[in-house]
Amino acid sequence: MIYLELLYYFILIGISAFGGGYAVMPLIQYYIVDKTHWIDMLQLADISSISQMTPGPILLNAATFVGVKKGGVLGGIVSTFGSVLPSFIFVLLLSYLFRKYKNIQWIQSIMKGLKPAIVGLIGVATITLIMHSLFYSSLSEFNFMAILSFGIVLLLGLKTKLSTVNLVLIGALIGLATYFIQ
Repeated sequence: MIYLELLYYFILIGISAFGGGYAVMPLIQYYIVDKTHWIDMLQLADISSISQMTPGPILLNAATFVGVKKGGVLGGIVSTFGSVLPSFIFVLLLSYLFRKYKNIQWIQSIMKGLKPAIVGLIGVATITLIMHSLFYSSLSEFNFMAILSFGIVLLLGLKTKLSTVNLVLIGALIGLATYFIQ
């Protein structure tokens, strides 16, 4: 039954989703793209882009999108519930334990050790999204307009104080211009 599968896979992703945001992208790719084939990498890149323009974390947007695609509105609800349930339980448990044991050194060391792992997950997600967004089927088949858009937005992001919303809008305008040019 699709609802149980949606619940199961999004609970698995939710359990492993430390670091949030882009740190969860490799998990979504593994379970939802590679294992179940519910969406492809281009759809995952689209979800990532849309998530920058809509409220809520990437995991919630992905869960809702995939759930609705595979099981309608109920599928979206089940997937979204599955993605947040582990975090909800974990935060309740952790808040209790931190309040009780916050001064213990080994707990503080665990938290410091998680930071580099999360940065690594974000790096993997970033590289994967760049490869699938800027190139067609192989590294030798690059999408010139996508690379140009990436470069413009990257430079503007680094050199100006434009907000994320403005940078996303600039990327959207470049994409729209590309559509009309082609």
